[in-house]
Amino acid sequence: MVESVHTHKSLERNRLEPEDAQEALEHVQELLRRQHLVADLVHRQEVGDSRGPLVEALVHRQHDAELSALLDDLHSADVAFILESLPKDDRQSIWQLVRADRDGEILLEVADWVRESLISTMDQQELVAATENLEADELADLAPDLPPEVVAEVQKGLTDEERARLTAVMSYPEDSVGAIMDFEMVRVRSDVTLEVVLRYLRRLQELPDHTDQIFIVDRQEKLIGGLPINRLLVTDPERLVTDVMDTEILTLAPLDEADEAAAAFERYDLVSAPVVDAVGRLIGRVTVNDVVDVIREASDEQALSKAGLGEEDIFAPVSQAIRNRAPWLLVNLCTAAIASFVASRFEDTVGHIVILAFLMSIVAGIGGNSGNQTMTLIIRALAVGRINSANVSKLVRRELQIALVVGIGGGLVAALFAWAISGRYSLGLVMMSAMVLNLLVGASIGMLVPLTRTRFGKDPAIGSSVLLTFATDTMGFFIFLGLATVFLL
Repeated sequence: MVESVHTHKSLERNRLEPEDAQEALEHVQELLRRQHLVADLVHRQEVGDSRGPLVEALVHRQHDAELSALLDDLHSADVAFILESLPKDDRQSIWQLVRADRDGEILLEVADWVRESLISTMDQQELVAATENLEADELADLAPDLPPEVVAEVQKGLTDEERARLTAVMSYPEDSVGAIMDFEMVRVRSDVTLEVVLRYLRRLQELPDHTDQIFIVDRQEKLIGGLPINRLLVTDPERLVTDVMDTEILTLAPLDEADEAAAAFERYDLVSAPVVDAVGRLIGRVTVNDVVDVIREASDEQALSKAGLGEEDIFAPVSQAIRNRAPWLLVNLCTAAIASFVASRFEDTVGHIVILAFLMSIVAGIGGNSGNQTMTLIIRALAVGRINSANVSKLVRRELQIALVVGIGGGLVAALFAWAISGRYSLGLVMMSAMVLNLLVGASIGMLVPLTRTRFGKDPAIGSSVLLTFATDTMGFFIFLGLATVFLL
């Protein structure tokens, strides 16, 4: 017996190379610029000239027709790229030109902050039309951004099975395997021949995307193995599925963390993996395209978090951007003020040896750079699950040893530089000592902050760079100027 989940089929469009996508964006921007130029010229004409609005309307329709034709030929991901790259007003203008039957697939592709702005301009009827043909897992991706009445209306048009799937996906935590799994897969029983399976596959219009294996289930829908497509094609069709299937395959649970699934895909070079419930029933699968999205989103969040930022519309109003960025900038200002206060306590020392004012920034800067390397390594290792209680102490010792050796090597160079420009070997020794100590401070903070935040269930990247800069600047000034006060005065 064979069974397949219905596959949502959409019109295939050519995917663009990155440089071609950029060229398409520039073409759209040029057409929009011309529209704005014509509108501006018409508004400058003398009052009473009836030809102005007519010319504007004709040019506007011409540009809209050209834009519509261009958008219709683009893949949904490329349209999403264009929408994400335009200011809000232009974005809305382009969105109005997208064919209504493509709205749903494009909403799935755009970033969350763009999706919210697009949905806010659509009425209930438009939203229902855009989402009513989506699969349950796709609809679940959009549901958090849709008005509840739209979700309820779309659910009315689903079958009982589709409605149950939608409810199941929406019930799982956002960062879990259950939230990213889909239901498009081919399942077979183990007691049929490969010829039976092949005949069934030939009757399908197409296979679900990223189908690298067929899942083998028993009569209770419990997963018992997998049949790779390449093995199906080259094996004697008279053989039974049970004779050639793999019984040892990696499975995921719906409550597993999505980033853990991504790590498994990376480790084992998977294309797809089955998702089973607590009793072993096959309920869905995760594919590599889902995992790529998880990895990309995690990477984006990590990069923003290190600077104390969240996801933000790059064309958002200035007031909104200020609200998003000001808190951490104020924290950074406070930490910089503390570092400056520490330096000011050694005013007499700097007054006697003016060259210290130039050298102390080197100590602080090198400590910060070294600490940032350590911190980036730790955050990355935490993200892929390579750090645990068994190896953390060894990792800490390793990073401190590296900081010590690099500090000695870099300190020798800095000491020679300080001696060369000052003629005082004692200043060179102070410079070297301060470099070594501040690199140890940078390595310690670079490990301590992300490890501590992880221990308390927080994002290890958020604010780490701000705290690291605070520590290396403050301690760098304190160590260098303190040693100078003790040994040079």
